[in-house]
Amino acid sequence: MSAYGPPHAPAARGAAAADVLRGFFGVFRYSRRALDLVWATHRGLLCALGTLTVVAGLLPAGIAWVGAQIVDAVVAAINAPVRDTTVMLRWVLLEGLLVAALAGAQRGLSLCQALLRAQLGQRVNVMILEKALTLTLAQFEDSEFYDKLTRARREASSRPLSLVMRTFGLVQNAIALVSFGVLLVKFSPWTVAVLLLAGLPAFIAEAKFSGDAFRLFRWRSPETRMQMYLETVLAREDHAKEVKLFGLGARFLQRYRAIFSKLYREDRALSIRRDSWGFALSLVATAALYGAYAWIAVTTVQGAITLGQMTMYLMLFRQGQAAVTSILSAVGGMYEDNLYLSTLYEYLETPVPPASGAAMHGPHPEDGVRFENVSFTYPGASEPALRDISLHLAPGSSLALVGENGSGKTTLIKLLTRLYAPDSGRVLFEGLDIRDWDEAQLRARIGVIFQDFARYQMSVGENVGAGDEPHFEDETRWRAAATKGRAEDFIAQLPQAYGTQLGKWFRDGRELSGGQWQKIALSRAFMRDGADVLVLDEPTAAMDARAEAEVFEHFRQLARDRITILISHRFSTVRMADCIAVLEQGRIIEQGSHADLMQRGGVYAQLFSLQARGYQ
Repeated sequence: MSAYGPPHAPAARGAAAADVLRGFFGVFRYSRRALDLVWATHRGLLCALGTLTVVAGLLPAGIAWVGAQIVDAVVAAINAPVRDTTVMLRWVLLEGLLVAALAGAQRGLSLCQALLRAQLGQRVNVMILEKALTLTLAQFEDSEFYDKLTRARREASSRPLSLVMRTFGLVQNAIALVSFGVLLVKFSPWTVAVLLLAGLPAFIAEAKFSGDAFRLFRWRSPETRMQMYLETVLAREDHAKEVKLFGLGARFLQRYRAIFSKLYREDRALSIRRDSWGFALSLVATAALYGAYAWIAVTTVQGAITLGQMTMYLMLFRQGQAAVTSILSAVGGMYEDNLYLSTLYEYLETPVPPASGAAMHGPHPEDGVRFENVSFTYPGASEPALRDISLHLAPGSSLALVGENGSGKTTLIKLLTRLYAPDSGRVLFEGLDIRDWDEAQLRARIGVIFQDFARYQMSVGENVGAGDEPHFEDETRWRAAATKGRAEDFIAQLPQAYGTQLGKWFRDGRELSGGQWQKIALSRAFMRDGADVLVLDEPTAAMDARAEAEVFEHFRQLARDRITILISHRFSTVRMADCIAVLEQGRIIEQGSHADLMQRGGVYAQLFSLQARGYQ
């Protein structure tokens, strides 16, 4: 191989450079969207921001020009036969007014920025949460989606305002630079060229390192999420007992430190490169500044310009260089902000399957629920969770699902409630494919309590009311549901009954036992008076066998006219169901009543007998 690289290396490098430039300028497509977002947030503040930006951009040149008039007026007064200071004092008064106006404009910009920061941060966070409400369960269970969400939540809420402020800062400095240039060009057009070119090397380096910082940010989203998770494990009460009991604290803290050390090393290396190059290239601008100083000073000594003009040109060149640096820094910052905003819009534009149904009722209410040859595989899984499942549940009937963990019992419920769609086959409710139902209406007709039900850090009443959102704050419905869920007795003994704060996150919060929480969850299921299907997915696992049997007997009596589906590992409860389905590796291997299955002597009979011996 040649020491000078492959034959077409120059062309390849040229194409790569062109790609970098296209990427650099193409990333600014989010600037307009950020401005639209701020405009929609508060038009008045954005207009005030624009006006104050123009004022703040024009005033520095005016102050420099008036400063030159003051110096020349002083020199003229010194050399005059009669030393009259009236003209000089008028110029001083005018400069004082301009300086006060500039200070007022800068204060106004700071105020607008503070007000917009609060409103815009809230708006973006609401947009992120609103999008979360439209996503499917499969997306929430996808690790890549969580990386996307983490990136959006960490940076994107502050970046729109940063981008807008940098845009206005760029406009302000551009206006100032143009006004400086108008005055400097009278001295020499070359000063303007030197002013513009001196800051360019530092700008190119800054833009390059901004891109590197963003790529580093994207690559390490999984590590960042792990850090956040470890913080949760080490600092949350629902993990504290196991962490202490098993002595996991030191291990998890060490893992947290190791992740930080890895991220810190990467940040340190980037910061050292960034600041080293920044310092080296800033020397170019410093050399240009003092070269211009010498040029202007020599020209003054030669008598080509007055002392006041020298003062003005020196001030203009120094402020002009600061303006150029600010402009290039703003462009580099805007580039970086656009990169981070891309993560926000990447998240907000995550495709969501369109609503496929609008039906509010099925053609055959008497048909109940049907699964017809249903199969389903979780995204990314190699084996199906359900294989060729067929079931029929008529109104008033009850079904118990039995099987080992991972056999597909909960997956079946997720398909019924449209949290997932089957890969093949179909699920029907009242004779209509559930994909043709209005999603909200379908779920309003089904009451489900999973084993991992939510324990909201809210009041008792709100924890019960969560089962039926339209009646979330209806105390009458709370009480009726709690009675059906056998929770009314212990709720009455709490300090503020239904107003008692649950959990330990907030002041005066009370923690419940596992069995009490499960009765709250059962009450939540009874909030939906209009539900035709009630599903209990092992929500009574923390109760003893007798308490569970009493709860389910009570549940069956209350749900006599509804379809009930029960998932439990306790066969004393399961035997109450009209029909029992035994699942194994996603298939129904046995189906029938308790008596039928015992008579067959199959898997169910063996499991029942095995469990029964444990109670003898």
